[in-house]
Amino acid sequence: MRVDLLLGLQWGDEGKGKIVDVLTRDYDIIARFQGGPNAGHTLEFDGIKHVLHTIPSGIFHKNAINIVGNGVVIDPVIFDKELEKLESFNIDIQKKLLLSRKAHIILPTHRLLDAASEAAKGKAKIGSTLKGIGPAYMDKTGRNGLRLGDLELPDWKDKYNALAEKHQAMIHFYDVDIQYDLQELEAEFFTAVERLKTLQFIDSEEYLYQALKSGKKVLAEGAQGSLLDIDFGTYPYLTSSNTTAAGACTGLGIAPGSIQEVYGIFKAYTTRVGSGPFPTELFDADGETLGRVGNEFGATTGRPRRCGWLDLVALKYAVRINGVTQLMMMKADVLSGFETLKVCTAYHYQGKPIEHLPYSTDAPLLTPVYKEMPGWKEDLTGMTEASELPEALMSYIHFLEEELEVPVRIVSVGPDRKQTILR
Repeated sequence: MRVDLLLGLQWGDEGKGKIVDVLTRDYDIIARFQGGPNAGHTLEFDGIKHVLHTIPSGIFHKNAINIVGNGVVIDPVIFDKELEKLESFNIDIQKKLLLSRKAHIILPTHRLLDAASEAAKGKAKIGSTLKGIGPAYMDKTGRNGLRLGDLELPDWKDKYNALAEKHQAMIHFYDVDIQYDLQELEAEFFTAVERLKTLQFIDSEEYLYQALKSGKKVLAEGAQGSLLDIDFGTYPYLTSSNTTAAGACTGLGIAPGSIQEVYGIFKAYTTRVGSGPFPTELFDADGETLGRVGNEFGATTGRPRRCGWLDLVALKYAVRINGVTQLMMMKADVLSGFETLKVCTAYHYQGKPIEHLPYSTDAPLLTPVYKEMPGWKEDLTGMTEASELPEALMSYIHFLEEELEVPVRIVSVGPDRKQTILR
C-alpha cells in the first residue's frame, strides 16, 4: 500500500498545484485531504493559467481519479463555478471526480458569520478570506455540521434550516453592520447543491482502502501551508484544519503506515498573505522586487503577498514535523538579479540566540539572524537541465540541503509545467 504526500512548508502559496500537476502522471489517484476554497492552486500549461480552489490538481490528466476527502469543507457555489470553468476542457467529471460523503458543507450563513466575526475583531482581525471556512470547521467540531452525505437523505433541508437559524442568531449577537440578502444567497446555494448532487459521492476511506489494496498509487494533496496548521502554525493567524502530514490520515482515512514519500514544497524565499508574524518580512526595495518579479498576489483573494528572505528556522521546523523525505524549491527564477541573498539561520528571542521556532514569533520578541550568500544574474526561465543552473544557485541549494538534511529533488524556474528541473 503506497500513499505519498505533497505539502506546503511555509504559509501557503508555495506552488503545490504546479507540482501535483507535474507528478500526477506517476499516480492513479490524487486526493485532497483538508482545507476549503480559500486555497488557490495555480497550474499553467499550453499557454493557459488555471486556478483550482477545491478540485484536486490532477483533474487535467486523463488517467487520474481525483478525490475530495472527508477533511475538506466544500462551498457548493464556489465548487459549481469551478466545474463551469472545466466544461470547455472535455473532462469526464462524472468518472474522474469523486466526493467524500463525510466532507462538510459551507453554508451561506457560514460566510456571513465569518464576516461578522472578523468585523467584530477590529484591528485584531486575523486576515480571514471570509469564505466561511472557520465557522464551517467550528460546526464540524461542534458536531452539528451539514455533510455531503446528508444531501442524500430526505430531511437534509431541515438540518440546513436549523443550522442557518443558529447562525443568524450568532450574527445578531456580534452586533456589527454587515449588509446581506439571505434569500438571494440561498437561491444561489440551493441551485449549486442540485448540481453537486449529480456528482458521485463515495465512502472515501473504503474507496481508498480498496484502491491501495489493489496496488493503486495515491498522491495526497494538501492545501495552505504547514505554518498555517491549526496546532503547529503561528496561532491564531492560521487556518482551521491540519495542514501537516498528520492531516492526511484524518482527512482521508488512511493509516500512517501506508505513507511513503513526503514531498515538501517551499519557495526560494518566503511569502505570507494576511495578518500574523513574519520574522523575515522585507519593507524595502528587495521586498518590492520579490513581490513584483514573483507576481505575488493571492490566487484566491488577489491580495498582495508580504515578501521576505527565506526563513530557514521555520523551514526546518516544517520539515521535521512533517517527516519530509524530498524537497521541491519553487520560484528560484525570482531570485535572479540579486547581488546578495540572505537566509535566516537563527533568531534572537527575548535577547537570547535560538535556532528553533519558539512559542511566539511576534516581532517585538524576535529578530532574525542572517547568513549572506552571493546571488546570480542568469535568467533561469529557459533552463531545462540541472547542469545549466548557475554555480551560485547550486551553492544556495547545497547549503539548504546540508541544513535541512533532505535532498532538493525539483527546482522550479517558471510557472509552466515545462519549467521544472529534476535533480
